[in-house]
Amino acid sequence: MKASDLLVRCLEEEGIEYIFGVPGEENADFMMSLEGSSIQFILTRHEQGAAFMAGVYGRLTGHPAGCLGTLGPGATNLITGVADANMDRAPVLVLTGQAATTRQHKESHQVMNVVDMYEPVTKWAHAIQHPDNIPEIVRKAVRLARSEKPGAVLIELAENIAKHDTDAEPLTPQRFRRPGGDDKIADTAWDLIRNAKTPIIIAGNGTIRKRASKQLRLFCEATGIGVVSTFMGKGAVDRDAPYCLYTIGLQQKDYVALAVEEADLVITLGYDLVEYPPRLWNPDGSKKVIHMDFVPAEIDRQYHPKVEVVGDLAHGLWMLNERVSRDGAPRYALDGQARVRARMAEDFAAHKNDDTAGSIRPQKALWDVREALGPNDILLSGVGAHKMWIGRYFHCHEPNTCLIPNGFCSMGMPLPGSIAARLATEGNKIFAIAGDGDFMMNVQEMETARRLNSDITVMVWEDGGYGLISWKQEQEFSTHTNLAFTNPDWMGLATAFGWQGQHVENARDLRPAIDRALAHQGPSLIVIPIDYRENMALTERLGDIETAI
Repeated sequence: MKASDLLVRCLEEEGIEYIFGVPGEENADFMMSLEGSSIQFILTRHEQGAAFMAGVYGRLTGHPAGCLGTLGPGATNLITGVADANMDRAPVLVLTGQAATTRQHKESHQVMNVVDMYEPVTKWAHAIQHPDNIPEIVRKAVRLARSEKPGAVLIELAENIAKHDTDAEPLTPQRFRRPGGDDKIADTAWDLIRNAKTPIIIAGNGTIRKRASKQLRLFCEATGIGVVSTFMGKGAVDRDAPYCLYTIGLQQKDYVALAVEEADLVITLGYDLVEYPPRLWNPDGSKKVIHMDFVPAEIDRQYHPKVEVVGDLAHGLWMLNERVSRDGAPRYALDGQARVRARMAEDFAAHKNDDTAGSIRPQKALWDVREALGPNDILLSGVGAHKMWIGRYFHCHEPNTCLIPNGFCSMGMPLPGSIAARLATEGNKIFAIAGDGDFMMNVQEMETARRLNSDITVMVWEDGGYGLISWKQEQEFSTHTNLAFTNPDWMGLATAFGWQGQHVENARDLRPAIDRALAHQGPSLIVIPIDYRENMALTERLGDIETAI
């Protein structure tokens, strides 16, 4: 068979279901080999959209999807979404074409060193040099993409190698069970936990794995220890559980940060420093920390754990649960954590009955969205001021039901990401929130959503500018530079792309509009004028938080 046929067969053997992308001439043989394959190719309108789709699919399923581009500009267009997936710990398989090996050594049309370019944003990047190597390369790539911590890998196939004949056969995937931490280390961690007075848990991205979340909930139900999640750890514990202390991640001090300050022991679970750096919660490095994760702790002056339980996170938590069962749950002084939870819950509900006209507060918008969505429905956030509001005000019942890009933090994910979320899951609603700047970065994927008849809803918060940048500048300089832009006729845009469209200006009309959009079969757009005067109001309110709880 041709090398391109073998590559497709190897991808099928790995269980790859979707490849998103925009092909070019150099992918021609591979695209023909995909014809009749069990793998579904989703044509996108920009390679960046394809990479975001593959990243969201990987985050939701734990299995890699492919994103495809041609050489040169196709590969460069993919890279932002690939970097985003890699830093958000999503398994992704990047497939790029390349010029024939007979012209790669010299100045040649569209030729650039893609493998070198991708090395900083992937776990592994490799060009196929011989067709007989394809089974090993694919097996290695997929294993690396799936292994903790998951991420992106690149396979490059030159146009002439794609045509070569080969007798090689795909390798059958062999899965391995992740090793767990040893008993002696678990005993040391347990001694610290049971001798603490006010312990707290910071749950990161690793805890949204279903087995880890289940073991964490059992541990907290037995001990009562409060859980603060990072933006990408939302849903690790149920928002209604008394030990859920919601989310940490704002640069300003928040009530949740006070609970971390009060703690005499911090247990970090699946914690990524890229989300919320330890300098913000452990500025002098004096906190006693237990690090539990799939991999050892990153070296950081303010993050120097006393104990590291390294291995499968669910297994590590199970070992702690075994010790709770054996020794009984310790008695802690957690009244302060309960007060933090009550104060945060009071904040969340403060504007639930807003009746403003002409603009809508972020708090009201998120209250209505949360009330309209079920426990297994999925919210996707973009990057901008709206992300900060979602981080603080939107909370989850189940893991992996709120996807926020919070590692690489690239704008442009919500629209393409929601298309992939619809393909990856069944029986739930898909709802995305984007700023107007965020949405317009991949607006072309409205056509993809219509073509696939994706049953999704996207809400755009319109403020006519880059709101997060102006918010940050306002905090530091008491003013901001010119960050304003104009927007399209949103309802005309929805009509042009065949979407249901609603423009909602009054707070009392928002919930009925959300319900109509969710009931609609197909893509829906809701646009609201957002009241970002609340940005600085929140900053000022958090700045007044007392240093005791």
